[in-house]
Amino acid sequence: MSKHARIRMPRSRRGRLVSTAAAGAVLVVAAGWAYAAHDGEPPQLSAQLGADARNRSAAAPPHAGTDPRTGRGAHRPRALPDISEATRAAIPASARQVVLVTGVAADSSYATASLYTRAVAGSEDWEPGPSWPARNGAKGWSADRTYGGLQSPVGVFSLTDAGGLLPAPPGTRLPYDHGPAFTATGRGVEGEPLTGSFDYVVAINYNRVPGTSPLNPDKPDGEAKGGNIWLHVDHDGPSQGCVGLPASAMKTLLETLDPARHPVVVMGPAGH
Repeated sequence: MSKHARIRMPRSRRGRLVSTAAAGAVLVVAAGWAYAAHDGEPPQLSAQLGADARNRSAAAPPHAGTDPRTGRGAHRPRALPDISEATRAAIPASARQVVLVTGVAADSSYATASLYTRAVAGSEDWEPGPSWPARNGAKGWSADRTYGGLQSPVGVFSLTDAGGLLPAPPGTRLPYDHGPAFTATGRGVEGEPLTGSFDYVVAINYNRVPGTSPLNPDKPDGEAKGGNIWLHVDHDGPSQGCVGLPASAMKTLLETLDPARHPVVVMGPAGH
C-alpha cells in the first residue's frame, strides 16, 4: 500500500465515534458546571447537585419563586390588596369570606367592592372573586364616625344578618328577615329616589346587635355613633353611611355568604 494511501472508515463507525466524542464533551461540561454550582451551596442542595451532575435540569439551583422539590413555580399567597398591615391583622382568623370595599379616597363616595375567599382559616392566600362598583357615604370615610356625618365607618365588621323587601334569593344562608318594613321611601343625599334600595340588604355589624334583624334599632355604642349601616341596593347616589351595590351584586352576595365561613366586610379608603 502506498504511504499516501488513506484508510477509509465505514460511515456508520465514523458517526458512532463522533457521537461518542460529543457525548463525552457534554459530560465534561456538565460535570464542570455541577462542581461550580456545588461550591458555596447549602449542604443539602450540594449533595443533590453532586448526585445529579449528569442531569443539568435536575442539578440547577432553584430559581426564586420555584419549589425546590419539583422545580415548578412555587405558589405565592395572594394577600388582600390596598389594606394596611393593621387592618389585615384585624381580620378574624376564622373568617374565610371577605367583602372588600375599597374607597377611591378618604373624602370620596366612590368605591369598589370585591368578594374574596380562602380555603383555610388563618391563611393569607385569598382567592379573588367578582368585583362591582360601589357607593359609600357622601363625605367619604371615618374611623370615628358620628351620626349625621355622612361618612361610612372604616374597619372590619362581621356579616351575620340579612333581609329585604324581596324574598331571599335561592341558596341564601344568612338569617333573612323579609317583609314590607324594608320599603324604602324618600330621597337620597343628592335628591335621587330611594325606591328599591332595601330590596336586599346585609347588615354590617357596626354599632348593632349581631344575630338580630337588620331593622333592630339598638345601638350598643350609643346613638352618637349612628347605626343601621348596611350593604344594600345602589340608588345611583352617595349614601349617609351605607354601601350601595348593584342589585345583581346583592343577589350574588346573598347566594354566596355563608355563616359557617364567618364572612366579614373590610371597608375604607385605599390603604386604610
